[in-house]
Amino acid sequence: MNVNEAMERLKEKGYKHTGKREDMLKLFADEKRYLSAKEVLESMQGDYPGMSFDTIYRNLSLFTEMEILEATELEGEKRFRFSCSTDEHHHHLICLDCGATKHIHNCPMDMLKATFPDFEVTGHKFEIYGRCEQCQE
Repeated sequence: MNVNEAMERLKEKGYKHTGKREDMLKLFADEKRYLSAKEVLESMQGDYPGMSFDTIYRNLSLFTEMEILEATELEGEKRFRFSCSTDEHHHHLICLDCGATKHIHNCPMDMLKATFPDFEVTGHKFEIYGRCEQCQE
């Protein structure tokens, strides 16, 4: 996902193109990591001093609902990042310090199917948390 694709998806669903939305999406494109709503607000307040936390959260929720952003919870706080540009099934390693992510292409659910063949899995999410090489130094 990139900013242009995200703005096009919003337009297709009848949402207005606004500078605030575009700037918010540019922030996610530039950061390449999970961001909290508070980080988004702090980053945008220079250009939009009157912007409220509610506006940020409403847009983050909309972007997540439209699968522009994906959400996770780190240390009890919801965080967001651009949805992965790959359609290939994968999971993530997430750095707790800087929020950087890496793809895991093996799925632990494969062995679950063999162990519980009578259970129909309709969805799952698998994330591993730790510290990346740079943050360990």
